[in-house]
Amino acid sequence: MESGDKPGAQGDAKVDDAEDAALVQAMAEGNRQALAALYARHAGLLLGIAVRIVRERREAEDLLHDVFLEVWRAAKDFDPKRGRVRTWLAIRMRSRCLDHQKSARVSRNTGDAGLDVLVDEREKSTPDHGRVREALSTLGEDQRQVVELAYFEGLSCSEIAAKIAKPIGTVKSRLAAGLSRLREGLGGAK
Repeated sequence: MESGDKPGAQGDAKVDDAEDAALVQAMAEGNRQALAALYARHAGLLLGIAVRIVRERREAEDLLHDVFLEVWRAAKDFDPKRGRVRTWLAIRMRSRCLDHQKSARVSRNTGDAGLDVLVDEREKSTPDHGRVREALSTLGEDQRQVVELAYFEGLSCSEIAAKIAKPIGTVKSRLAAGLSRLREGLGGAK
């Protein structure tokens, strides 16, 4: 039985989503304790994303701070009908990290480090982290490679094609197939 198949796991996720949305609503009304609570719930995940992309913990921590300031300011714009708070935060972090990587003052490190750069022991044990790692492990090496290069290294399809010496059409089809399999493996999670 997979972690997503445990009784109550889906219900727990819905409760967490509702609590997250309530925290963002409270932030929109100026509640700083709500910001602190949201930070406590998601800082580990976001820091993990940042460290994986920028590879420097200090820079990742600065970006984490920036993202939570941005979230504080944008809380009134969050619409729970459009997606989960966790996803909203992760997308903001990823975008901020990629912008940082592409800035003129930072040279991009595009090594193939895999998914083994982890932030802390708490993050290793989260159900979502385990589910994502498990879903990624089901991909063939070709699909996994392009997914990692696109989402963790921030490379475009043309950059990936050049890096792995494959036609851009091949990269796009591998990426689409890999993402489709990930969605299936994660139970259609958004």
